[in-house]
Amino acid sequence: MKRVLVYVDEDAVEDSVSLLQVGRQMYGRRGFRSFALAVGGPAPEAERRFDHVFRARSGPVANHDSATLARLIESLHRTHDFEAIVVPATHWGRVIAPRAAARLHAGLVADVTGVGRDADGVWMTRPAWSGRIRATIACRGDGPVMMSVRPRAFTDADPVATTAELIDVDVDDDPHPRVRLISRQTKAAGRDIRDSEVLVAGGAGIAGDLDLLDRLAVALGGAVAVSRRPVDMGLAPRAIQVGQSGKTVRPRLYVAIGISGASPHLAGIRGAEYVVSVNKDRSAPICSVSDIAVEGDGRVFIEGLLERIAATRTHTQGDGS
Repeated sequence: MKRVLVYVDEDAVEDSVSLLQVGRQMYGRRGFRSFALAVGGPAPEAERRFDHVFRARSGPVANHDSATLARLIESLHRTHDFEAIVVPATHWGRVIAPRAAARLHAGLVADVTGVGRDADGVWMTRPAWSGRIRATIACRGDGPVMMSVRPRAFTDADPVATTAELIDVDVDDDPHPRVRLISRQTKAAGRDIRDSEVLVAGGAGIAGDLDLLDRLAVALGGAVAVSRRPVDMGLAPRAIQVGQSGKTVRPRLYVAIGISGASPHLAGIRGAEYVVSVNKDRSAPICSVSDIAVEGDGRVFIEGLLERIAATRTHTQGDGS
């Protein structure tokens, strides 16, 4: 029976638990035992979904000390001999994964978006050359298959409930750690664009009118997103960027306004159920993947759609329905 270890990022538990699907695609639904490494506190969702959960608790520093966690992953592998170690490619996961791979003298494939298995072993795919191509990397040697996986690249469409075996492990705290807690502040919870069923996204073509995106998003009950260009221009935060260097999203409706749709951006919206694009260039790449492609000015489109929505609501209220 194969063994797969998943690191559970306490700031991205859902993304971490969904990586069970990676194990299924590599070894089949009943071909492996699942292990979760949960650091920093209880992880009830992991305990309901994994076969075994390592609970590592210590002070407030260890779970933010990548060197300590890399040593812990190495120690667990030496004891349990995992065939695969999977880490979500979150901000923190990108820090831990290479350190753990170096300690295990194992190769690491980063930002994985697809996995599979053939007669020779496991293969993984990831974006390359700024997303212009997709590279396939085959793992043919011994030792653990190590990868970091882009958030939302996999979904656990058929979750299986279980009751995990809970295993308490000690975090090997260094008496002279490189990380010291100086102060702590609670970050205000913000809405993650990946949780929205409707996204109104803007690109370079409407970078000067991002306020209109807010109005349309409110009217549609959704959230605002952007391509990379407005972020690079300092007009929007990276937290709402969609694409290879941003977030992978799966909304029911994705409205792309003034976005040309280079391959890194398209990689981030491939899970969208319905895509509407507005662009002055009918040959823009985004048009080829759109369910509806509108050739025209984004500002005019938004203003016209807002007027139509307002008129429809006024008519509905006038009818008393």
